[in-house]
Amino acid sequence: MAHLGEGLKQMVKTFRRECHRVVQSERTTVHGADGMLMVLQLAMAEVNKQQSGEFKVALSDVLMAWKHLLLDKLHLQPPNSARLENYDLILGAYESFLKRTNTVDLVDILSMCKQLRVDSICVPVSPIQLFEFLSGNMEDLESPESSVPSTPSSKSRLCSSQVKMAVRRVFCSYLSLLVNSKSDMALALTLDVPSRALGRQTFTDIKHAAQTSNTSLFLAVTSFVRAIQLGGKGYAPAPSDPLRKHVKGLSDFIQFLDNLEEILGETPDPSVCGAKLVHAIRTALVKGCNSGDAVAAAAEETAKELKERICQLHQIQKQTTKEGGMGISPARPKAYAVNHATAYGGRDTVKVLMALLDEEALTPPCRNKAELLSEDQPVLSGLEATCVLTLFRSPEASTGCSPEPLKNRVQSRLDLLKPKARDQIIRSQFACTYKDEELPLNRVLEFPSSSQVPTCIHPAPKPRNPPGADEEDTANPSSQCPKNEGNGAQQGAALGARSGNAQDRGAGSGNQKNPGLQVQSKGNKRKQVDSDQHGRSENEPPEKKQPTAVPNKMPAKRVSKASSKRLIAGQGKLTSFFRV
Repeated sequence: MAHLGEGLKQMVKTFRRECHRVVQSERTTVHGADGMLMVLQLAMAEVNKQQSGEFKVALSDVLMAWKHLLLDKLHLQPPNSARLENYDLILGAYESFLKRTNTVDLVDILSMCKQLRVDSICVPVSPIQLFEFLSGNMEDLESPESSVPSTPSSKSRLCSSQVKMAVRRVFCSYLSLLVNSKSDMALALTLDVPSRALGRQTFTDIKHAAQTSNTSLFLAVTSFVRAIQLGGKGYAPAPSDPLRKHVKGLSDFIQFLDNLEEILGETPDPSVCGAKLVHAIRTALVKGCNSGDAVAAAAEETAKELKERICQLHQIQKQTTKEGGMGISPARPKAYAVNHATAYGGRDTVKVLMALLDEEALTPPCRNKAELLSEDQPVLSGLEATCVLTLFRSPEASTGCSPEPLKNRVQSRLDLLKPKARDQIIRSQFACTYKDEELPLNRVLEFPSSSQVPTCIHPAPKPRNPPGADEEDTANPSSQCPKNEGNGAQQGAALGARSGNAQDRGAGSGNQKNPGLQVQSKGNKRKQVDSDQHGRSENEPPEKKQPTAVPNKMPAKRVSKASSKRLIAGQGKLTSFFRV
């Protein structure tokens, strides 16, 4: 049955040559048997989520629906077993995924070739033969590694085979993104390989962003990163955008793809360009791995195989072009393109890459379906394995932050309701400026000031006395406000450091409390009366002055004039000192 493989290759080549007549894009990629099965699993899980609310599906249901899908699309006799209840919804979801991601499967290619009525296929492929190939019943096409029996002695070989298959799938997914950027399956397999701290939550946020903008996953990621890098304040994403939490990982992913695009556009030789692309992917996968690691060994082996195959495909296409045959012509540049070198840059390499991906799609399917569809995939990098079903599972819409455990939420609520202790505030000595609370008494006593000394706001009216008794009244000015008698010493201590006159006032108040001391002369009493009057005017408000205080000063002046004629020893020196 070796002619079946040649017939499949010729069928795909014919589709590539005439694809512009049946599909909208010439960069449409092809899903092989394994890819079709993975897409079917996602479609069934999506339908189950709509029906029951759970994004999961049993392996037995996937295999049953797989058989019905192949027979239905190939227009063959349906099996005796009953069809699934939601088969129509599953088929609609499957076709919608292919159309949205700009991909087709091998059954669609066979149908398109029949519609085109092309007779250039050397070995025709019948629907029954294609069904046998996709079902995995063609044992002649199986690879030697897949036919190894599952014995304990070959367990390590099976593990290495599974890792190699996963690594090869990652290589092809990166190359597929260069050809077809709408492929969501390729982005899911390469988003976190190598590890970029982009797990399931990141993929869920990307998925919701793509659904909101009605674009592909890759375009949603690219638009977000470009807006962050180039956009201003008016075009930058909102601070509440869930993708802002993954800026670094998404930027690294886009930067790596930009480097691959740069290699693709600047290297004209397809063989050299393909080798550089494969080398860049291998370097990213091997980074951080040990030399004896299974992933590193699989990456080295896969890179070597792909480089050799790219060189062979390039030689085949060059020979076909010399013979005058029509080759693959993806992404034809427009006739009105300004820069023709840029328009044609990498075009020949894209042809080679598409031929390589088509050959990968014609690879015989994996015999162990459970190994292919299981969520327990080999870990290529990071802490988690890349499982397509787990990545696409998003039971609830993204809120921008992952929910906290119940214990943490209860504790945060209790902390919020708990009364907070008031902090001790260090304040200045001017306590009268604070209205919320009064300073402690010790602070008032330790740091006295003129504003803290109690004063008499409304003094009693001064009685009118005869001129003879006016001297005694001026000698005891504290009789006007009895409340200030106890604070005389405190006022003198508070205001004693200001000027020399304040010291004289404090000395005068002290002489009043000590009657045993000798009374000073009448001239000193006149100076004391003047200083006490000035000191009283400082503490009293201007508007509260009594009008009766003005005529009382006149007798004191007459007394001072009468007493100025009689001087004692040393009074002239004291008078000149106070005048200065």
